[in-house]
Amino acid sequence: MRSPFTGGEAVLLTETRKAVFRKEEYEYTYICYKCVDTAETFTTTQMDVVNTAQIYNSYRTKHGIPFPDEIKDIRNRYELSASKMSKILGFGDNQYRLYENGEIPSLANGRVLKAIQSPKTFETFVDAAKEALSEEEYLKIKKRLREYEERAFMDGFLCNLIYGDSGRSKYNGYAMLSISKLKNVILYFIEKFNGVFVTQMNKLLFYTDFLSYRETGQAMTGLAFKAIQYGPVPNRWDKVYALLDDINQIEVEVKNGNIGNKLVSDISCDLSSFTNEQMEILEKVYTTFKNDSSTSISQKSHDELAWIENNGLHSLIDFKYAFYLKNI
Repeated sequence: MRSPFTGGEAVLLTETRKAVFRKEEYEYTYICYKCVDTAETFTTTQMDVVNTAQIYNSYRTKHGIPFPDEIKDIRNRYELSASKMSKILGFGDNQYRLYENGEIPSLANGRVLKAIQSPKTFETFVDAAKEALSEEEYLKIKKRLREYEERAFMDGFLCNLIYGDSGRSKYNGYAMLSISKLKNVILYFIEKFNGVFVTQMNKLLFYTDFLSYRETGQAMTGLAFKAIQYGPVPNRWDKVYALLDDINQIEVEVKNGNIGNKLVSDISCDLSSFTNEQMEILEKVYTTFKNDSSTSISQKSHDELAWIENNGLHSLIDFKYAFYLKNI
């Protein structure tokens, strides 16, 4: 990075800070650059976003306020516009859209948004707002509610098996717990590498999520990670690969004569499930490690502070270590 003050070299700095938001104090990892020549510090727009996101993440999880992606998911689930959602919930005309775009709700509105994640609770709001809806709109929403309730139980059961019963936190990079997103990340790498060995995939997922958190303030897959002898791996990694539909494991003989488990699939990744930022992160991870074997990428992961300081502790890795990545 070049310094805007002198055009000379600037180095990355990280430090633990505390910030007050809505009269509450939150600890976060502050990132900035320091000009080598003048010792002055500065940030980029992206750094400002990540610094702020860490504070907002903590506030949302503390008070149970849904994240923007969850807020958008609720209305997409029922094929409603943001303005229609505002009308049903009794918010201001454009308020729901603002929440989707990142504005943090009041505690009262946040609790409403949390509550309507339950189809039965949302139905009570729909029924109460019946007079504000056309007959066609009302019946369409009720139909979508029935359809969602039918699959919600099985989706929730699978989600619990893969993610456990913990919600968004510093141990999964505050990512949305989305089976669909997780599956498409795995399919992306399977397609790019023409099949991926399990050990290799474990490291690709680690770098994807920690890079995503470093760049955006939020991980991508919702997985938590722990440090074992062979590097950082997703918690419950065996369930992740065994339970996802359309992803299979085959035994393949490697160069040294050993047998390895390789992940393969007959379907392609749905790229539309990723934002532009997420696509850039996936492409960067692939480009960085496309020539690595399972062994070499594992060795590289041993250089990461996330593994060095957590190896053997049998605990989950805090995503604050994302700001200390060395190999990407």
